[in-house]
Amino acid sequence: MARRNSLLALFAGTLACAAAYASAFLPGDPPSWSPWALGIGTAVVMVSASALGAARADTGIGRLKLPFAIVFLIVAGGLAAALSMPAPDAADPALFLGLPAGAAVVLLGIGLLPLLVLPIAYALTFEEMTLSEADLARVREAARAWQAAQRAPAAHSAASPAPEPAEVVA
Repeated sequence: MARRNSLLALFAGTLACAAAYASAFLPGDPPSWSPWALGIGTAVVMVSASALGAARADTGIGRLKLPFAIVFLIVAGGLAAALSMPAPDAADPALFLGLPAGAAVVLLGIGLLPLLVLPIAYALTFEEMTLSEADLARVREAARAWQAAQRAPAAHSAASPAPEPAEVVA
């Protein structure tokens, strides 16, 4: 279910981004909704791609729901804040750490904050989200069965032996 929802969100976010880019080809100025569609679509694509990568068949994304929601709020909120800010005044620029306010929000908020949230969340959920010993045993057994199946036809066919597969370290 988590994979399906992540794929649907990824598709919806991609459509929002595509609609925003396509609106640039309309006559006249771009519509007022296009930067917002691009910002929200970008946030949805980022989070849904992360969720798709973290989803497991048995547990979904588990406790990562909250960190993913936080990252979505950080990215979408940062893009909304940057879009809502007035253009910087060249005569009297308001600087934050040497950057105009909008650039500071994008670089520090959208670029840096998710880098602090997601690695910590993955580290805290590593044990429950990675392969268990039973999963590893099942993978090793499947590898052994595959190797045996590859060797069996090679023993019967002397004309063209099959290449040896790489050994699986158990």
